[in-house]
Amino acid sequence: MNAKKPVTVQKTSATENHNFYKNNTKSWLGLWLGLTGIAMVSVTVGGLLTVSLNSKPLMQADLNPKEAAVFDSDRISGQGPQFSELTRPVNILVMGMSVLSSDIQSPAKETKNLKYLPQVNSFDGLSDVMLLLRFHPQNKKIVMLSIPRDTRVPIEGHGMKKINAANVDGGLALSAKTVSQLLGGVGIDRYVRINVLGVSKLIDALGGVTVDVPKDMKYRDDSQHLYINLKAGKQHLNGDQALQLLRYRNDGLGDVGRVGRQQMVIHSLMEQTFNPNTLRRLPEIIKVIQSHIDTNLTVEELMTLAGFGMQTNGSNVEMLMVPGRYSEKGEFDASYWIPDSDRITAVMTQHFDLEPPQTSQASDPSTVQIDIQDTTDSDSSSLQGLITTLQQAGYSNVYVSNSWSEPASVTEIVAQQTDSASAEVIRSILGFGEIQVPSTPYLDSHITIVLGKDWLQQQHTFDLSYLEPTLSR
Repeated sequence: MNAKKPVTVQKTSATENHNFYKNNTKSWLGLWLGLTGIAMVSVTVGGLLTVSLNSKPLMQADLNPKEAAVFDSDRISGQGPQFSELTRPVNILVMGMSVLSSDIQSPAKETKNLKYLPQVNSFDGLSDVMLLLRFHPQNKKIVMLSIPRDTRVPIEGHGMKKINAANVDGGLALSAKTVSQLLGGVGIDRYVRINVLGVSKLIDALGGVTVDVPKDMKYRDDSQHLYINLKAGKQHLNGDQALQLLRYRNDGLGDVGRVGRQQMVIHSLMEQTFNPNTLRRLPEIIKVIQSHIDTNLTVEELMTLAGFGMQTNGSNVEMLMVPGRYSEKGEFDASYWIPDSDRITAVMTQHFDLEPPQTSQASDPSTVQIDIQDTTDSDSSSLQGLITTLQQAGYSNVYVSNSWSEPASVTEIVAQQTDSASAEVIRSILGFGEIQVPSTPYLDSHITIVLGKDWLQQQHTFDLSYLEPTLSR
């Protein structure tokens, strides 16, 4: 194991947004531990669950063998008297789902008449929150890595997109695969998807929650069917009132303020979860949990992880965020979080015990086949200038093929897995484009350059009329 070295997460000028992701991580972890803690208590009360400890009462996804193989099936806890002991490090992907009817289907006729889009009890929409949790029994530590939902990544079979779309495009297996590829191939043992639609029902099942509302809150938004009317002061809120507090944003702090209120509610909720009065409510609580959580963790494993989490004090919980930067205005067709691959490697090496990748060497340019696909229908003279530039660098085997794709927003330099170093060299020659190393490479060439819209801004530098003085020397 590598020596521990401090890893500094890149700071940006958007401090509030950074704090949002950091605080959002705390909120969802608190919610997850609170819910799994309830499951642990329920197991101690005989007869409340009609399933055995080795069943999967909370798993709602139907995974085929290929999808199930994305997750490690090895045991994470001991056997016999040691069944509740965590025996090895475990990585768990946690996704918070907030799904609108429009996310998964065309609004039904009765929904259209509402003039707003209601949330639905589903796990098929965008993953609003994504965390990778690592439970480490040797050092009694939990690492929480927050993955911004706008992280720009290649999603297999769907191109470059925001990572929260992976669940829509291919479900939880594709989400896990995409997260693993982003994070250097880290293994993912289990998953948990949480549907926040059940939060108000859970709070009602617990008998409400006592919180200190920091200020008078009044807000109305007919388009969201959101009506908030709360008075300041310590008070006991039912589920609907608690959601009003959680969703309030009209305080100038945006999501940062909302996350702070989420922490306050969840903290109070967890404090009252483990008291004698909760036991008589367990049947209703379990019903809510089973309706709004999807996980391949067994009840036995939930008990093990919840027990481990309860024993871990705050000093042994480390919070991180995928390092990167915000995209600049006009850089892409949407706003993204651009991951920093080098610093991600450092984070994964230090905190997830991942072996650093071996540095590969670029292939001899004369042996590399380059296929250029122009999705922009650009000027042929500039395209020929691009070919000439590559040939001058020693890449003699360059050809142009027809592109059947829609115009790409950004040029993609797609490499065979063994030619990623060559792709880096070619990108430095061109001075633009993004490198992709898909799990299913382009087999007709070593490097495929898919020219996108950014090429239209660069092509004048490759036009033969500009290059001729240089070429004649």
